[in-house]
Amino acid sequence: MSLEHKKLERLMLFHEVAKQLNFAAAAKQLHISRGYLSDQIKQLELDLNTTLLIRTTRSVRLTQDGQHVLNCGTEIKSALLNLNRSIGELEGCINITAPKLFAERYLLNLCQKFKNQHPNITFNIDTSYTAFDLNQANFDLAFRATLTPPENMVASPLFSYQHVCCASPQYYAQYGKPKSLLDLTQHNCLTGPEQSSWPFASGHINVKGNFIINDHPLLKLQAIQGLGIVRMPSYYVNQEITAGLLAPCLEHEYIKGYDIYLIHPPRVQHLNNLQAFIQFIKLEFKHQSDDH
Repeated sequence: MSLEHKKLERLMLFHEVAKQLNFAAAAKQLHISRGYLSDQIKQLELDLNTTLLIRTTRSVRLTQDGQHVLNCGTEIKSALLNLNRSIGELEGCINITAPKLFAERYLLNLCQKFKNQHPNITFNIDTSYTAFDLNQANFDLAFRATLTPPENMVASPLFSYQHVCCASPQYYAQYGKPKSLLDLTQHNCLTGPEQSSWPFASGHINVKGNFIINDHPLLKLQAIQGLGIVRMPSYYVNQEITAGLLAPCLEHEYIKGYDIYLIHPPRVQHLNNLQAFIQFIKLEFKHQSDDH
């Protein structure tokens, strides 16, 4: 232990003696022996080159320097208490931009879980797909699907995904399961606007269907109800596939997907609430990765 650390320890021991003005009571409170406590106070007086206590057989009194050191010790203990509170009791608003599907699948639940631990935290979430410049926009951090995160940001990969084609087992039972891209052209493909062409390893294929909906939850619901085939990010349908509500097809035609990154400016390392949330997110996705 360094001399400064040892001096700080002795200062905290002195603080208790100065409050109690009784070595036996202070030693009992500190769970140390009276002899050790006495030796440490004597060493502190040597370190400071002054007398802090006037000891008699019946009493212990503070000298003027002793009162000054007691005041300094009180300030240090108060600062340590405030430090613990600032770390343990986070507050403030965290501004986030994230893809809509990621927000629906993960982010809202994670924010609520974090808020359960830190009730004074609030969230302002934008679900735009715009790649905002975090140095200019009013966002603290972003979740982004990309293979090339910005070099001027701290970018932490959370997981990788690809787009999958899937439908309900009932749909396959009624219409058959496509085994090739040519087969796919004969199926009812549920898409969003301007998604009439789906990319695959063998190339793009034009698809058609009787529903075009600009809402992924509704498209997924249509697929679960057996009304057609959808192409969606794997993380957005993995729960339904695991539960048997949907089943993938054409797996051999899937192309490389993207990575989901947590992106933030370097400055957040100085902000307790953001740093705590970032560490929380990383740990949550690490646990999910370990579970799989």
